[in-house]
Amino acid sequence: MSDFKERAEALDSADTLAALRELFTLDDTVYLDGNSLGALPRHVPARMQDVIARQWGSLRIRSWDESGWWSAPERIGDRIAPLVGAAAGRIVVGDSTSVNVFKAVVAATRLAGDGRDEILVDATTFPTDGYIAGSAARMTGHRVVPVAPADVPAALGPRTAAVLLNHVDFRTGRLHDLPGLTAAVHEAGALAVWDLCHSAGALPVGLDAHGVDLAVGCTYKYLNGGPGSPAFLYVAERHQAAFDSPLPGWTSHADPFGMTPGYVPADGSVRGRVGTPDILSMLALEASLDVWEGVSVEAVRAKSLALTDFFLECVAAYVPEGRVTPVTPAAHAERGSQVSLRCEDADETEAVMSALIERGVVGDLRRPDVLRFGFTPLYVGFADAERAARILAEVLEV
Repeated sequence: MSDFKERAEALDSADTLAALRELFTLDDTVYLDGNSLGALPRHVPARMQDVIARQWGSLRIRSWDESGWWSAPERIGDRIAPLVGAAAGRIVVGDSTSVNVFKAVVAATRLAGDGRDEILVDATTFPTDGYIAGSAARMTGHRVVPVAPADVPAALGPRTAAVLLNHVDFRTGRLHDLPGLTAAVHEAGALAVWDLCHSAGALPVGLDAHGVDLAVGCTYKYLNGGPGSPAFLYVAERHQAAFDSPLPGWTSHADPFGMTPGYVPADGSVRGRVGTPDILSMLALEASLDVWEGVSVEAVRAKSLALTDFFLECVAAYVPEGRVTPVTPAAHAERGSQVSLRCEDADETEAVMSALIERGVVGDLRRPDVLRFGFTPLYVGFADAERAARILAEVLEV
């Protein structure tokens, strides 16, 4: 056990991202639930005090222009763009992930054209994606076909309009082959829609490089935007002129203040807007993104893999044999930034996680038997990984 502690100290000492931890509000808890809600960057409260007291309290309506409120959805989208491999002008921020999934799926079916009436949906997806796809299908006269990501190439055909996939599985942490699956979808003449909720800010995505058509993602996990912070919508440049949102709103109108009865969409990513932007949460997100200045996603990915490798090694060494089984792939090319462990006894899963939290290790669970540990490289260190594995072993030995 001491060997692992010494290795953790050495790894933390050599970590080029270690200083970033000081940018966050943290205590002595091992926080491994950043894949649900990221930690608070220290400077955000002061920034929000200015937004509330000066911009809203003093400038009031003038802040739409003078404080840049009106342009925030596109401005913040341009800040997220490099983190997911997109050029400026292709991402707009606003609404929830669910709303943006709806926009993307319906728009994809419209872009696909006539004769294609099937929407392939990741059968292991986060439930809401499936619910939204089902509603979109009912509204557009399409049929939803659930399929495992690995089986997508075989399921594609001339009737496929769009394919909705998760980049990283929320339950297991499995990373799916975005480049390969996108290429297969295009070869079949369909459009690829990716949910990036568990990959944006954790690993390179390459939306432009891999030809993704549409993508959505949340900002409160690895991007640390705060609870309920607005999601983002990516529309490839080649589709923007024909992007037909199922939720046209006044702020996506070419002349939003003309208040004309007929809808004329604006150019570019602005078409993804709907109503008045949620300014307070949006500007909290913008402030949170400051921690990414000078940080490359590639460096974050390298640390993520090293952290999860080390954690899995500690678990194998500390935890009694047979008590937990990793369900997150060992192969780096198939792993996101979390480790999921299946409990031998499903009935004790909630008790195990509760005991971990009581002892200062915060993760979460997915019923019936999966313990999830999210590794956010901006503020999680190797000593955290060792401590989490050690306390897990202690809990399971009780």
